[in-house]
Amino acid sequence: MKQLKPITNKLLWIFALAQFGWSLLSGVVSNWMVYYYTGTPSEQNPNTGIFASGITQDPIFFKLTLFGLVLAVGRIFDAITDPLIAGWSDRSNYKGGRRIPFMRMMAIPFTLCTIGLFTVPQTSNIALNDTALFILLMVFYLFMTMFCTPYTALIAELGDTQQHRINVSTYISFTFIVGQSISFLLPNLAGALTGTFGQQGSIRMAVAIMATIACLAMLFPAFYINERDYIDSKPSDTKPFTSLIRTFSNDQFRRFVASDVIYFFALTLFQTGLAFYETQLMEIEDTYTFLLTATMTFISVCLYPAVNILAKKIGKKQLIIIGFFAYSVVFLITTLCGVGLVWGFIVAVTAAIPMAILGILPQACVADVAELTRLQTGEDRSGMFFAARTFAFKMGQAIAMVVFTSVTISGTKQSYRTTALIAFVTCFIGACIFFTFNEKQILGQIRELKGDEEI
Repeated sequence: MKQLKPITNKLLWIFALAQFGWSLLSGVVSNWMVYYYTGTPSEQNPNTGIFASGITQDPIFFKLTLFGLVLAVGRIFDAITDPLIAGWSDRSNYKGGRRIPFMRMMAIPFTLCTIGLFTVPQTSNIALNDTALFILLMVFYLFMTMFCTPYTALIAELGDTQQHRINVSTYISFTFIVGQSISFLLPNLAGALTGTFGQQGSIRMAVAIMATIACLAMLFPAFYINERDYIDSKPSDTKPFTSLIRTFSNDQFRRFVASDVIYFFALTLFQTGLAFYETQLMEIEDTYTFLLTATMTFISVCLYPAVNILAKKIGKKQLIIIGFFAYSVVFLITTLCGVGLVWGFIVAVTAAIPMAILGILPQACVADVAELTRLQTGEDRSGMFFAARTFAFKMGQAIAMVVFTSVTISGTKQSYRTTALIAFVTCFIGACIFFTFNEKQILGQIRELKGDEEI
């Protein structure tokens, strides 16, 4: 049997670079597509809805807009492909491993699709633009799934101990929020390029620059890490649909997912509306979004060591519940906020606490459940556990996209406050549901099955 190399924190940090890359691409699309493709420009924020004239804006069914439906269908398509790609990855036996080959193959196409979303749907034919936007978004989500699903499966496989599972979750949470934070620099970068490329061209060039940086971040760990040197992976024999059913048959996993779906519904409402909350409710210029996000990120990162230590001392469950309730407070503050930059900082500082907690610990919970299943069955289906989670929460995100674009179709301040209020109520419900998750039982069974080994 081949002697495996030890998994080190250096390796886990290199692995986390890829999270920075795909979160930057995802952030550009999730944070700015709605902003640039819907809404009305104003004197203070002239880039709001700058691409809106290129696609259909009027409601096509009750208050449902085409753009909202396209985003929702994209998320549903993304969710459906997750278990299929996970099954493919779990069952694969490539020379380079079960996960890394997907990352190497998908990084560049994923990047090109991100650029295309802000470039291609700009002809004089609105119907053609609508079609191009729909197709590109579907392909974007497919390529993102083909990169991210195998990647997240490595969280459980490189997290060979409880210590490593919490550490790798901490590292990828850090690189994730850095990627998301940098995506908020898009208007600033575009503003610096306006003199050379024009108003619309500067936005596209800014997207291209950020996407290129993201691509390099995804490719480096994909080619640096030799998966076979660290993981003795054996292909799963279970077919994707059967594996998905078995995954959801796990009682503790279902409890986790139930709260996770509601949380991501609330969070997606908030993230989609963040630029609008800041520019419409607080009447802040969009160039301040990066400053506010950077503030939130900095404080959140400062809290990482405390979250890491407390998770090992009091358990992940208690901290996650605190995170849920803290985010509920953030959403309530946003609902009631007034005008001025100070409100932006209040939201940023308050959100830093749940951002640190919920950015780190949920994926560690999934890794725990996947590890216990591996020990009980002898079959490693880590990819499917993470895919099943993303399948579920992306359905929540899809619904959130429809709700947000439908509720805010009027573009009034009250409509944006309503979305924040919905996020508050649903996040509070998610916190209550998570009380039923039994972390002690899971870790106790892992300890029992591993004997004296570190979990």
